[in-house]
Amino acid sequence: MLIRDIEALTHRRLVVYFGNRFENAMIDGRDPSFMTELLGDVGEEPVDLVLEATGGVTDATEAVIALIQHQVKDKDFRAVVAHSAKSNGTLLCLAAKSIVMGAPSELGPIEPAINGIPCTILADDAMKGMNFVLHKQGVFALQQSKTIARSLLTSGMMASKTPAEIDEVVNKLSTRDTYASHGSVIHHREAAALGLKIEYLPPGDAIWERLWLLHCMYEADCRKARYLKVFEGRARSTAVAAPPPPPPAPPKP
Repeated sequence: MLIRDIEALTHRRLVVYFGNRFENAMIDGRDPSFMTELLGDVGEEPVDLVLEATGGVTDATEAVIALIQHQVKDKDFRAVVAHSAKSNGTLLCLAAKSIVMGAPSELGPIEPAINGIPCTILADDAMKGMNFVLHKQGVFALQQSKTIARSLLTSGMMASKTPAEIDEVVNKLSTRDTYASHGSVIHHREAAALGLKIEYLPPGDAIWERLWLLHCMYEADCRKARYLKVFEGRARSTAVAAPPPPPPAPPKP
């Protein structure tokens, strides 16, 4: 009912991708299939995607982006971030015509990592002699994220900006020059200052209050039922179970 209530206010179709950060949910290769099912009946309606994602696999993120661009008419798609869309979650948001945010909403840097090592470190020339293969993996992974971000911004929310202005934003998001931590918080003012198109909904706004309630309901359900992810719309719903917890360690003799 809450999804339909929000749709009645926005006059846009609302779908949800909710990843449980307490189970380290990541965008992965299964997600395009779930999103295909979720978007299967949107027809020609504009779409709002409520997104909660801490990151994930860049190839899978690119596949989800391509799916949305092909499924949503005229690419009339907004990303709605009630709490956080970080790393590749932020990269997915760059595909939108605008990003809806509130006071607690967070985006983050899009720099990828390999085996937990930031790619800006792996791509440094000093890594060549230490591990050339890992170095080249870092170079290519960083190049992939930058290329995707640049392409999305050029054709989307920063289409009116110059290539130099877009490159400046991409570099800020994908290197440690501006944001020293991969978990750095990019709130709505910071995101707007970067040049991203942000639609800010203040506390008390009728739509925002419902979006935040929706977020809290998903978070409570995911923690209680140990869902890894939930994909949901007005008529379709899929929940992915989290893997079972590891068995307790045997007592020490």
